[in-house]
Amino acid sequence: MIVLSPRLQTAADLCRRGVTVCDVGTDHAYLACYLAQNGAKQVIASDVREGPLEAARRTIAQQGVSNVASVLSDGLEKIEYADDVVICGMGGELIAKIISGCRFLSEDTRFILQPMTKAEILRRELYSGGFEIIEERTAREGSRLYTVMLVKYTGICQKVDKLFCRCGKITDPAMLRHIAEKLLKNAAGMERSGGCENQPQEYRRLAERIIAAAEKFEQN
Repeated sequence: MIVLSPRLQTAADLCRRGVTVCDVGTDHAYLACYLAQNGAKQVIASDVREGPLEAARRTIAQQGVSNVASVLSDGLEKIEYADDVVICGMGGELIAKIISGCRFLSEDTRFILQPMTKAEILRRELYSGGFEIIEERTAREGSRLYTVMLVKYTGICQKVDKLFCRCGKITDPAMLRHIAEKLLKNAAGMERSGGCENQPQEYRRLAERIIAAAEKFEQN
């Protein structure tokens, strides 16, 4: 039986049982096999490179799961259908690009997304592309914090403000404070370099709002 890292376990917990799931960028297929062992109807383990896909096939064989299929695919290019699409461990910009190429969108399609970087760009692109974040959860691995998003397609394009781009629907005070600290660090770096005259002040104001939100969640 597969045991997942906290980051992948959080993603797995957001997947529905009894449906077809596509794990994009499956790597060793640990998440794909775990889902197959825990209620998924069918799992598609896809990767853009043959090397990781061969490693995925070895894991699938070792785990003895018959409901996992390996597919060589650039993002969702070769994927005909999935109810849930999981994309973990990629940059936010790449995740947004992959989703924009999905050919089987409906209001029942769910996306479970774990960006390693540029989460603020991913949120902005999701909403401008007709998607909506249902929920965000925090995963902790050692000293690192990750956000995992549950997303649905609505077809309604929206513009979101800078605060939402940074925080989305995060309710974990520790994660909110982490985001604020990064903004303050970036502001200090800009001030030392002497560039971006107004940007540091904007970052500091945004950080103050995020800290206020963290304090509010701590009190509840």
